[in-house]
Amino acid sequence: MCGRYSLADLSGFAARFDLVRANGRLRRRYNIAPMQPIPAVVNDGANRLVFLRWGLVPSWFKGSLSDINIINARAETVHSKPSFRKSLQRRRCLIPADGFYEWKKDDPGSVKRPYRVTLKEGGFFAFAGLWDSWISPGGENIISCAIITTAANEVVKPIHDRMPVILEEEAEQIWLDGEVTDSAALKRLLKPYPAELMAAYEVSTVVNSPANDIPGCIEPLRKA
Repeated sequence: MCGRYSLADLSGFAARFDLVRANGRLRRRYNIAPMQPIPAVVNDGANRLVFLRWGLVPSWFKGSLSDINIINARAETVHSKPSFRKSLQRRRCLIPADGFYEWKKDDPGSVKRPYRVTLKEGGFFAFAGLWDSWISPGGENIISCAIITTAANEVVKPIHDRMPVILEEEAEQIWLDGEVTDSAALKRLLKPYPAELMAAYEVSTVVNSPANDIPGCIEPLRKA
């Protein structure tokens, strides 16, 4: 799964994602958590930055916001699940990041240890995201999103068996292209990112709490 990530260095962000405008102010984030508003890139003729609630609410959902918590969609079934099927065809987004966190449990009785996963050379990447628009019982329009996950590559596998789908750069504009609606073609983009381009390192358990959105979250653990 993917339940926490970072966007800590914003240098060159607009150029990297070819943004023409932004709806909202971007700031450094070290510990982004579900149910928060998160930055995403959508395309309506040009790339623009928006902020979406992380935790997708399908347009057809009947209930209260507190009853639903869909933060991830599995790449293997995203084309067939009612919660994601229409969004895969028409409502896709990029979710920019520069690292994500997973927790490793060495033994059944051991405490999980957090790791941060990044590109080996550093810099931005983009998760494959889906979004949807839902009208609450009170009439509020909630625009929300989920991150697609896939099987872990060789870097992530020792830590967790799933990882977020990181799109290769040449696939990002295909993912954003509203003219592309073929589910099979889109699913071919949803694969593990090349392991040789990634790295992972252990970080402090300070990242365990979403309340801690501080630079210490991304620093390598200093062991005694």
